[in-house]
Amino acid sequence: MESHKDHIHLLIECNPQHYIPSIVKAFKGVSARLLFKKHPELKQQLWGGHLWNPRYFVATGSNNTEKQIRAYIQSQKKK
Repeated sequence: MESHKDHIHLLIECNPQHYIPSIVKAFKGVSARLLFKKHPELKQQLWGGHLWNPRYFVATGSNNTEKQIRAYIQSQKKK
């Protein structure tokens, strides 16, 4: 995972039978719940009380492209 001011990059490995929207929904829901529990004042400061934008981008990769994806995520630290 690599985080930025307004977005994050995640590299997740899952089996093909997993439904990607459910994984994203769970990640967003749990992370928002934990953050707002620890810092309830943030809910009033954020986009209508929402931590996450409802949109997201997903790309699939193979063992061959995993190294390239990791390199891309790491390169984003420098920007």
